Amino acid sequence: MNDQYELLDSGNGKKLERYGDIILDRPCAQAVWAPRNPGLWETATASFDRVGGLNWEGRSKVSKAWNVEIAGVVMKLSATDFGHIGVFPETRSLWQWIRSALREQAQTKGRELKFLNLFAYSGGATLAAAQAGAQCCHLDASKGMVEWARENAKLNGLQDAPIRWIVDDVIKFLRREVKRGNRYDGILLDPPSFGRGKKGELYKIEDQLMTTLDLVHEVLSEDPAFVLLTSHTPGFSPIVLGNLLRQYHQSGTFECGEMLLTGKPGVNELPNGNWACWINTFS
Repeated sequence: MNDQYELLDSGNGKKLERYGDIILDRPCAQAVWAPRNPGLWETATASFDRVGGLNWEGRSKVSKAWNVEIAGVVMKLSATDFGHIGVFPETRSLWQWIRSALREQAQTKGRELKFLNLFAYSGGATLAAAQAGAQCCHLDASKGMVEWARENAKLNGLQDAPIRWIVDDVIKFLRREVKRGNRYDGILLDPPSFGRGKKGELYKIEDQLMTTLDLVHEVLSEDPAFVLLTSHTPGFSPIVLGNLLRQYHQSGTFECGEMLLTGKPGVNELPNGNWACWINTFS
């Protein structure tokens, strides 16, 4: 599977990454060690920092937008004012897992599965699920991000795939889905530490996550495949995320771990968030 992403080095509070032909130097607070290859940082196409504001250096060298294949999904990238580029590559192994799990479970269950992606950003996981043949629902509170995800769908030849594109507040949407009787076999949610809904609704993970998970449990199908919970919020460790999921399921398999940015052998793995998953093994 083609993958044009690579972590080149990290250290001194920064990460050096390759996205296709573009090499970016950006902040990463958890990279508290010293870089292993200091000379490599001189090859950066552009760099970003937050010292005294939000600052790009060499941004003019980066195309307004460029396309990169990551874990079998083509993604449009762009250097935004806030230093983000339209993908979080630490989730790429989860995309691969979702694609594989949905294909396997569809064969086992003998039916097409429905996948729900909440706080879905630019759509990497949604498109991986669509590649597996699942019916998808992609939800994000940002209209701009949902449009970005739709562009990514076109890049992957999935513009006509069965994907519902929803701009909405997650809790309001889930409550309507409960009333409508819509159910899903696989659910991914990546709640932010702090966010705003479609109409400015405040989302704070410590206040709203339990309500969100209650509703997620209600929209699961009678014979679901999995629930995958991820987080970039400090303190929400793999064990914490796993314990949250264990409240809702008495059987099945629970797994958890760190999301990692990785490169070639010898490059320090860089933790960047955590995940936990409940897998229904009693279908």
